[in-house]
Amino acid sequence: MPKTPDHYLKYMHQHAAEFITVRQTIHENPELGFEEHATSALVAERLGAWGYQVERGLGGTGLVGQLKRGSGSRSVGIRADMDALPVEEKTGLAYSSKRPGIMHACGHDGHTAMLLGAAKYLAQEGDFSGTLNLIFQPAEEGMGGATRMMDDGLFEKYPCDSIYAMHNMPGRRQGDLAFREGPTMASSDYATVTLFGVGGHGAMPHYAKDPIVAAASIIMALQTIVSRNADPQETAIVTVGAIHAGKANNVIPQTVTMEISVRALTREMRVQIEQRLKAIVIGQAESFGVRAEIDFRKGYAVLVNTPEETEFARSIGRALVGDEHVEAQAKAVTGSEDFAFMLEKRPGSYLMIGNGRGDEHGACMVHNQGYDFNDSNLPIGAAYWALLAETYLV
Repeated sequence: MPKTPDHYLKYMHQHAAEFITVRQTIHENPELGFEEHATSALVAERLGAWGYQVERGLGGTGLVGQLKRGSGSRSVGIRADMDALPVEEKTGLAYSSKRPGIMHACGHDGHTAMLLGAAKYLAQEGDFSGTLNLIFQPAEEGMGGATRMMDDGLFEKYPCDSIYAMHNMPGRRQGDLAFREGPTMASSDYATVTLFGVGGHGAMPHYAKDPIVAAASIIMALQTIVSRNADPQETAIVTVGAIHAGKANNVIPQTVTMEISVRALTREMRVQIEQRLKAIVIGQAESFGVRAEIDFRKGYAVLVNTPEETEFARSIGRALVGDEHVEAQAKAVTGSEDFAFMLEKRPGSYLMIGNGRGDEHGACMVHNQGYDFNDSNLPIGAAYWALLAETYLV
């Protein structure tokens, strides 16, 4: 008799307490990027006990659990991230972080627990033919753990016909699923601009070349990238997040340093912003008689979901939770995600699960001291992955 979506949800609800305990244990013991030794060990122990072939050490603290069944030639990869953030927890929960200054403020503890829930089901009751690769990734939070895993041969060792990942989203109704085809999350690049002028006395500015005045002009001019260079229908963000200069009100400093973040939702816009930023900084600096140095650093790529894989992911969501709980083509998100690098190598899709809105637990935004993953999502997320894997590996 064919399995219904309720079959997966029923199994996950029956085992929910186990994976709530797992999630809250990880939450109590958060680890920063490339330091996820205890988390990786916990995941490896569980996967090994369920019969997965486990390889640890990919990308430092990452691991893959592989399960093969039957003679099917298809393979699928499902990824969860494991790292925490350097944030002091202020939730007051019984399972709050035991490590001062570190907390799971983005829900990676929940992502890991959801995939473990699916892993147990697929090992014990999974009916499929093919290869299942469960990817537990370190260091998503700005450190590029996805790239490190791929540099260590992730897809050469564990070929995947397509790949999938999920992230919780506060502000959405708990358990709702959101999908998007095409550019879905923004690129993120960074620039440090240093201006070198001639310092002097504030009472005699004509003897100086003031880098602060130049910096002020540059900051305003950079906004013309968005208002006058970017297509108004495209996303472009330029943020000057920090400026460091001077110590006294009557001294013109020798140097100014600015820290800048830029984001885009297409590869073309990403290139255009970089080109215009460099031209504006150099030109503005010269007009004030100061010299500019620019350290431009590439961050995460634009995350692009491929059409066929996204439609497949949508179909799983509709089957599991119904059309009323699925947004088929959600708005893009201007945050960044290093799953983008995996999607540059393999077709796939990245989806969102609502973590709560309004007065619901889980409504607090990520990267906040008061954030917590909504444990009510564990059965839904785990059931989603189980249904997706079995459907894909028919």
